[in-house]
Amino acid sequence: MKMVSTVEQSDRINPTLDEVSEEKRKFRYRAGAFLAAVGATSAVAGFSKAIMSAKKSDPKYFDKGLHGSISLHEAGTSLALRALGWGTLYAFLGTGTLCYGIWKLSGASNMEEFRQAVGKALPRVPRNDPPTSRTEFEGLTDLMQYLTTWEKDDKNVSLPNKQSSP
Repeated sequence: MKMVSTVEQSDRINPTLDEVSEEKRKFRYRAGAFLAAVGATSAVAGFSKAIMSAKKSDPKYFDKGLHGSISLHEAGTSLALRALGWGTLYAFLGTGTLCYGIWKLSGASNMEEFRQAVGKALPRVPRNDPPTSRTEFEGLTDLMQYLTTWEKDDKNVSLPNKQSSP
């Protein structure tokens, strides 16, 4: 039986920085995949629930909307797809125009100048280093209780105690 030195054992217990960063990277990928899966599942579930409730509320017109009929000029699905396309186009063009306009109004020629111009125009957010309030909570209930009493505690500290006069 071969004895392993304590140096070799501690190397196996304490991972190197490369191993730690690799684990963090893998964790981020797994967390991102999990959030994407949850988001996709909830989107599909919400959409299917909306479709089912529409079908349940009026099945006759629901079927007409899927296939089209003489009384309807256009099938509901093609109308919805066309509306989605136009809405997406308007959203991208509107957001792009707004961002481009703000960029041009700032007079910046690159991102660094834009950051400086916006930094001058917007109010400065004070740093909370070290934190002046609690940052660790035992659970959601503890957090909610803290948030409900937080403003009251600040007001009690800032206001002097009023004593009744005789």
